[in-house]
Amino acid sequence: MNTITLLGNSTMKLSARLFVSRRSGSFLAFSPLKNHTNHHHHHHHHNIKKIPAFDKNKQILSHPFKILNFERVSNNTQKSYRVFGPSFGQTSFSPTISRGLFVAASSVASNFRNLSTSVETRVNDTNFERIYVQNGLNVKPLVVERIDKDENIAGGQESVTEENNLEGVSGVKVETSPRREETDVEKEAWRLLQEAVVRYCGSPVGTVAANDPGDKQPLNYDQVFIRDFVPSALAFLLKGEGEIVRNFLLHTLQLQSWEKTVDCYSPGQGLMPASFKVRSVALDENKFEEVLDPDFGESAIGRVAPVDSGLWWIILLRAYGKITGDYALQERVDVQTGIKLIINLCLADGFDMFPSLLVTDGSCMIDRRMGIHGHPLEIQALFYSALRCSREMLAVNDGSKNLVRAINNRLSALSFHIREYYWVDMKKINEIYRYKTEEYSLNATNKFNIYPEQIPAWLMDWIPEEGGYLIGNLQPAHMDFRFFTLGNLWSIVSSLGTPKQNEAILNLIEAKWDDLVGHMPLKICYPALEYEEWRIITGSDPKNTPWSYHNGGSWPTLLWQFTLACIKMGRLELAQKAVALAEKRLAVDRWPEYYDTRTGKFIGKQSRLFQTWTIAGFLASKMIVENPEMASLLFWEEDYELLEICVCALSKTGRKKCSRGAARSQILV
Repeated sequence: MNTITLLGNSTMKLSARLFVSRRSGSFLAFSPLKNHTNHHHHHHHHNIKKIPAFDKNKQILSHPFKILNFERVSNNTQKSYRVFGPSFGQTSFSPTISRGLFVAASSVASNFRNLSTSVETRVNDTNFERIYVQNGLNVKPLVVERIDKDENIAGGQESVTEENNLEGVSGVKVETSPRREETDVEKEAWRLLQEAVVRYCGSPVGTVAANDPGDKQPLNYDQVFIRDFVPSALAFLLKGEGEIVRNFLLHTLQLQSWEKTVDCYSPGQGLMPASFKVRSVALDENKFEEVLDPDFGESAIGRVAPVDSGLWWIILLRAYGKITGDYALQERVDVQTGIKLIINLCLADGFDMFPSLLVTDGSCMIDRRMGIHGHPLEIQALFYSALRCSREMLAVNDGSKNLVRAINNRLSALSFHIREYYWVDMKKINEIYRYKTEEYSLNATNKFNIYPEQIPAWLMDWIPEEGGYLIGNLQPAHMDFRFFTLGNLWSIVSSLGTPKQNEAILNLIEAKWDDLVGHMPLKICYPALEYEEWRIITGSDPKNTPWSYHNGGSWPTLLWQFTLACIKMGRLELAQKAVALAEKRLAVDRWPEYYDTRTGKFIGKQSRLFQTWTIAGFLASKMIVENPEMASLLFWEEDYELLEICVCALSKTGRKKCSRGAARSQILV
C-alpha cells in the first residue's frame, strides 16, 4: 500500500482531495446528518435510519412530495426555506424518504465547516489527513483515514460515522401530492433512463449520452458527459434518487486533478472533464479492475476544452443541496477546494477588457465550429450562475474572503455588461441603426464601434414590438444577432437579465413560436447560417448544414430549461404547451437527439436515437410542470445589491469615469 500525505494544493497527478469510505468499503456513501436544531433552547437528537439503496426497479410516482417547511442551522445562524404547495394546510407528515421527492434537512454545519475550507491553509498542520491509494495507480477511488488525535473534531461534537442514510432528520415537513397514473410515454422514459445508468465499482455514477442499440459507431456517445447528465440528475433528484447524483459529483471532482495534456501542454488547474467512461483494465490473466477514463478535450473533435463542464458541475452541486437538503456535501473540504479551483480558473487575469468570459469556438453545448468564439451568451449565463452558486456555497474565512470579494465584483460587472450591451429590442436596434462610428472618447455611445450595416435584413422584420432578447456574442466591431436559446433561457433562470428583459424574452418566444418551437421545442439558435455564410463560418461543416444539428436544429433537451424559465416568470401555460407538444412525438420518434428543418418536422439526419438528455429533459419538465413550486429551488431571484458594487469607486485618480450612472435606470428594472 502506498501512502501519500496530503500537502495542500499540490501538483501531484493524483487528486489531493478527501474521499470518505463507509464501513462496507463501497465508495461515496451518503454522509450522515445529525441535526442539532435549537428550538426554545432544547436540543433534539434523532437516530439515523438507512436510506434505500439506488434501485433501478423502483416504482416511480408521478407526483413527488412538496416541501412545506425546511430549516437549517449553520454556524449558529438559522436559515429557513419555505415552499408552499397548492394543498398547503392539509395533513402532513415528517418522513424524509419515500418514493416521491427525496427531502432531507442538512445538519448543523459539518465537521469540515469548522476546519479550514482552504486546503492551502492547512499545509503545516501535521494532524490532518492521510490518503491511501489502493491496488495501484488510479484504479481505485481514494480512501481517507482520519488520524486526528482529537476524535471530537468540531467543538466537542462526536465524530461522525459514515452510513448509507439520510433519514431520521428533523425540521422537515413533507406533503404528498395526489397520485396520477403515469402515461405510457412516462413509463417508457423512466425505463430508458434507468437503462442508461452507468455503474462504477457497483455504484451508479451517471448516464450515457445515448443508448441507441442500432448505433454501430457510438464514438463518445457511450460516455458520461457532465453537461448531458444535468437533466438526468434533476430527474433523479426530483423523484428521490440522490445517490447517483452525489456519486457523480464526487467522482468527477476526483477527476479534476488528473494530469491533462495535449501536445505536451497542460491547461489550467481546475478544468473539469467533458466526459468520462468506465473501462475494465486487466491486472493479470483472471483479474480486471474498473477505472474511470476522463476526456478533457484531448480526444474530442477539434481538441476543445469544455469550458461549460465546470460551470454545470457547480450549478448541479447547488441543485443537489437545495433539493436533498444534504448541504454537508458542499461543505466538505475537497468540494470547497474544487469550487475554488474552477472559479479561480475562470477569474484568472488576462488581456481582456470585458468582464465576460473569453472562449474559443466549440467550448460548450455547441461543440463544433459555429462562429461563437469570443464571448458567447451561453457561457456568460452559465458563468454568472456558477458565480452566484459559488457565492452561496463557499465558506467565508481567511482563505476564501478574497475570492468571495472577487466573485462579487465580477458578478456586478458581468450583469451590467450583459444587460447594457447584449440586449436588443426594437428601440435598441433603431439606436444601433443610427450609430456614429470611429468614436474616440470615454463618453462614446458606440463603445464597440459597431457598424450599422451589420444589422441583418431578417432582423428588421423579425423582431416583435413587445419582445426582445440577448444577442449571441459581442466583440469589437462585431455583434452576433442570432438568437441562442440556451443562453437566453439561462439568463432568465439566473436573473442575468432584468425582470423586464426576462419577460420580453418569453414574449418574443411566444410571438415567434412557429420559428423557435414549430413542431418540436426548441431551436438551438435562430436563424440558421446558409449559403456563403455557412461555408465561411462553419468551414462547410457537413453535420451543421442549414437547419440541422447546431445550425438551427431543434433540441428537445432544452425543454427543461424552458420550463424553468416559464415558471419563474409566471408563464406556466407556455411550458405546458411545449411539454404537450414534445410528448406527442418523442416516444413515437424513439427519443431523438435533435430534429431538422426550419420547423423541426424531421428527425435529424445524423441524430442518435434514445438520447438520454432528451429523455431526462422531458421527465424533468413533466415533474416541474406538475409541481411548479419545486422550480423555486432551481432558479435565482434578482439581486439588486449586485449593481451597487462598483470597483470604479475604489479609484482615486479621477481618470476613470463610471458608465453606470447614465444606464442605471435601465439596468435596475
